[in-house]
Formats: sequence, C-alpha cells, structure tokens
Amino acid sequence: MLQGKENRENHEYLEPIFGSNAEGRLLSKYKLSQEPVHPKIAQQLIKDEIMDEGNARQNLATFCQTFMETEATELMAETLNKNAIDKSEYPRVAELENRCVNIIADLWNADKAEGFLGTSTIGSSEACMLAGMAMKFSWRNRVKKLGLDINKKKPTLIISSGYQVCWEKFAVYFDIELKTIPMDKENMTLDIEKAMAAIDEYTIGIVGILGITYTGKYDDIETLNTLVENYNQQTDYKVYIHVDAASGGLYTPFVNPELTWDFRLNNVISINTSGHKYGLVYPGVGWAIWRGKEYLPKELIFEVSYLGGDVPTMAINFSHSASHIIGQYYNFLRLGLKVIRQSIVKLNMLPHLLLKKLMK
Repeated sequence: MLQGKENRENHEYLEPIFGSNAEGRLLSKYKLSQEPVHPKIAQQLIKDEIMDEGNARQNLATFCQTFMETEATELMAETLNKNAIDKSEYPRVAELENRCVNIIADLWNADKAEGFLGTSTIGSSEACMLAGMAMKFSWRNRVKKLGLDINKKKPTLIISSGYQVCWEKFAVYFDIELKTIPMDKENMTLDIEKAMAAIDEYTIGIVGILGITYTGKYDDIETLNTLVENYNQQTDYKVYIHVDAASGGLYTPFVNPELTWDFRLNNVISINTSGHKYGLVYPGVGWAIWRGKEYLPKELIFEVSYLGGDVPTMAINFSHSASHIIGQYYNFLRLGLKVIRQSIVKLNMLPHLLLKKLMK
C-alpha cells in the first residue's frame, strides 16, 4: 500500500505512558521526537498500536501462512541480520538456498541433465517478474536472429483474465502488452483454443496458472503444452510456457502427484511458486526455477564483486534478510514428504468443513 503525507488520525501525538517518565511528554507520530524513550516503552506503545487489529492466526481470508513452529520462528529471529544477497559472507545460507532450489526442482521433475537454475525471491510476485523478464529477453534474442523488427509493436504475453495483479505490474513496468483471454461460466480457466489463436511473432510466451486466485482452479497445462508443441513444429517463431504456480507449486506435488503440469512437459521452461502459501513459511519468500540455462538469458545475471567475492545474482530486490530462506529449509528438513503431504491434505479439508458449517 502506498502511503502519503496526510495524517490518517485526528491526533498528531501518541498517548501518555501511565506510570513512566514519558507520561508527561508528547511523542510525535509523524515526526521524529527530539529525545529517545526507553525500549520497553517503545515496545509497549507499538504493541498498543496494533493490539486491536486482526489476529493473524484467525485470518481465514489470507493466502499466506500464519503459523510456524517455535523452533522455526526462533531460527528466523536469530538470522534476521544475515543478508541473503551476501553469499561470500554467508556461504552456508547460500548452500541452504541451493538445497531448497534442488528440493523444489525435484518436486517439479526438473531434469538435472538440462542444468536447471533457480533462485529465492521476495514472494512469488518477484518470481513472476523475473520469469517474465527471462521470457521477454529470450524472445528478443530469438526474433532478432530471424530479422523481426522488435520496435514495430509491443511484445505480448498471453494469460487468462484470472491472473494475479503482479502480471499487470509486470506488463506496465516492462512495457509488455497483456493479451488476456476472458474467463466465463463455460471456461473458468484459460481457454486454450483462444490462447493459441492469440499467438503471433511478438508473443513472448504463454502463462498457465496452477491455482487461479479467484477459484483455485488449474489451467490445463498439459493440453496447452501439446498445442504449443504442434505450433512450434510449424514455425521459426517459437513460443514457450511459464507456469505461475504461486498457489499450486508446493501443493500439487503432494496432493495430485499424478497431474502432469511441470518440467515433464517439453515447453514448460520456467515455474514460480510462493514459499509463504503451501511452502508453510511466514510471508516474504518465493521461488523461481528455469528448466535450463538456455531459457535464462545471461544478460539478466549480474556478477556482483563488492561484497567480498564474485557472486552471480538475478533479482529485482537486493539486500534482504536470509531468515525466510532459513524458514523454508527448516520446513523441508523438519517435515519431509510424509508430513508435508499430511499437513496440506488437512489444510485442504478445512475449507470444506467450514463450508458445510456455513451452509447449515
């Protein structure tokens, strides 16, 4: 949410602190006070500020994880001061991130022989942005060789109208035209025939959604892959699929492992997911994985040398805490396949139980 200069409350000062030296002072809300206050007072004031808002554990409307085990929370608190981007200073954090990428790539049936690549992100929205940029740059590199005038019109991205707002942001930020395929009562997911009809030489890719925000439904990515395969055999202007699996990427492998939607499909070149949904981590982590180096243009990877050594990085964000990566690895290490599957199956049962109660 963007914040402006306007005060949102009638009073410009915090209320007095009963029984303390600060009781007779006015503490400004919107400007820095001249003098400090005791840390306990500052802590209590902030607790009082947020005490009457929603309890996260009772928030049934959220997509995000609202509970982690005490041990995980302690680990995350202890590692808040570690900078995830500084891999030369914190090489063990980098290794834990690498393990998470490998674990997720394995769940998504990535082929090691193709040399998959992946990274953590600040939620799946950043992951979508990175995947979108990779599609745009890859498309540009391909069509330049074919002699296409890339300045003649905007490149386009095909997606159903059930997309999450991050894709709209991507289109605006990176000068892409979204070709949205409408959903209706008959087609509550991507209308694949219409999506294929929308392809032209300026199409950077097609997004299949594994878990539409409004309905939870999956686009039929296997059928989409078949049609894209046929299309690519008849043209030099290849088109590939990115799967926005923010909701389904760490759900489907446990609940619907038989569903073919991931890197088993030849034309799925990248997948993103959210670690703070079914990854069971507090809000702030996502993941993006590419099936091979050829789908991640090297001009998007930067070598950073001013943190103590040459470190390759691909990110929109830079410095951020490693704590969420630690939390993700804790869940994978602690729970394993069996317990994660049990947890997600139980989570899947909860809305059905609540619906039954509400229908009575």
